[in-house]
Formats: sequence, structure tokens, C-alpha cells
Amino acid sequence: MPAVEAVFPPQPRDYHGVNWAGFQTLYLREIRRFWKVGMQTLAAPVVTALLYMMVFVVAAQGARPPVHGIAFGAFVAPGLIMMSILNNAFANSSSSLLQAKMNGLIGDFLTPPLSPPEHVAAFSLGAAARGILVGAVTWIAVVPFTHVTVTHLWAVLYFGIGAAVILGLLGVMAGLWSEKFDHMAVVTNFIVMPMTFLSGTFYLVDRLPEPFRTGSHFNPFFYLIDGFRYGFIGHAEGSLITGVGMTAGLIVALASICLWMFETGYKIKT
Repeated sequence: MPAVEAVFPPQPRDYHGVNWAGFQTLYLREIRRFWKVGMQTLAAPVVTALLYMMVFVVAAQGARPPVHGIAFGAFVAPGLIMMSILNNAFANSSSSLLQAKMNGLIGDFLTPPLSPPEHVAAFSLGAAARGILVGAVTWIAVVPFTHVTVTHLWAVLYFGIGAAVILGLLGVMAGLWSEKFDHMAVVTNFIVMPMTFLSGTFYLVDRLPEPFRTGSHFNPFFYLIDGFRYGFIGHAEGSLITGVGMTAGLIVALASICLWMFETGYKIKT
């Protein structure tokens, strides 16, 4: 064996080039993972969005005044679409990594010659794909209940895709940090869900009393939903420039943290 090692010394992994085949394989694995259980990952979120639509729009038909001259249903619909994007993008990457850790399969991701950037990109983009797909299906589902038109396509694409990537990265962080499903429930119930509901999904934050009104403008989800809604109704409550910059900044910051977690083997290497 020593002679063999002298002739064929172990070669370090070269991460300077991109392993496109490995990245594509892991990315498609994440796509197939949620596609195989479409009733749970695609149909169920749409049903939830339609129930919200029934409660907040159809059941209160005529009871809610227009918002900025726009029908209340048209105001709520973009928020419901964005909520579907956020929740499903987070759920995909977080559950994928946590289940792999709990089933002892995390080595299947670490053994192949994939670099940390390729791991982060595959998991986050796979999650983003699920979020965007569910958002698109939700959009189609709410059309019969309200008139939803696109006013600024760039805002719909930028904030929709940006939100999916951000929550995909946040899901990667949560999946690596969590050691059991109770930990994931803490992140979902005390961070993701409150930030989603307190971001103006169903109401105007400017109508909130202080200090909740000011506090809402420090919620990153507010700018994601506000910018996305601006793409439909042409009106924004917050600063679009702030929203654009915050979205890009969050992607860079969260991606950097995810890279560090994979490079150091945070809670995945013993």
C-alpha cells in the first residue's frame, strides 16, 4: 500500500473549474424530489391559497373597500402568490437537507466531487424552482376570483425570482443548522411564518399603529411582497430602490453564510 500511495498519491479536489455534470445532477435531483409528490408540494399550497382567497375576498365581497383605487382581491392576490413562493422555496431546501441528515444520507451529497458553491447553487436553485412553479400555479388558480394584470413585468420577475432564491438559501441554512424536526418547526413557526404574515400580505402596513408601522419597514419580506405587488398594481408602499438593493444584498449575504457552512462542514461533518 505505501508503494501504491507513492506512485499514485491522493489528489486534492480541484474546485477551480465548475462540475457542471455534478451540479446538474444534484439540481435535477431536487426538482424530481418535489415533482414525485406533486399533490403535496404543488396542489396542496394552491388549495391553501384558494382558501385564503375565499376567506379574505369572496366571503367579504363588497365589505372591503378598494385599496388605492384597486379592488381588494387584486390587492391581496399578489401577496398570496408571493406567500406561496416564499413558503415553498424554504420548505424544499430545508426539508431536503434535514431529511438527508436524519436518514444518514448526507454523505451522498458530500462524497461526490462537488464544491461548496455547487452545493449551495444546486440546493437553492432547486428550491427556487419549486417556489416559482407553485407561485405560477397559484397565479392561475386565483384568476377566476379576481382580475390580476401585470403592470411592471421587471418587478414581478425580479422580486419573484429574488424571493425564491432568498428563501431557498434560508432553507439551506435552516436545514444545515437543524438536527431534528423540532428545530425546523422553530424556524418555520417563529421566523418564516410571522415575517410572512406581518409583511403586508393582506393589508396596508401604513394603516398599522406605531410601533408596528415602523417595524414593518425593517421586515425584509415586506419589501419582497411590496415590490412584487408593485409589478401588478403599479403602487408601492415602500421604497423600490431599497427593495431592489435589499433583495440583492440578502442573496449575497445568505449565499456567503451557506458557503461558509458547507466549507466548514457545519453540523454535517463529525
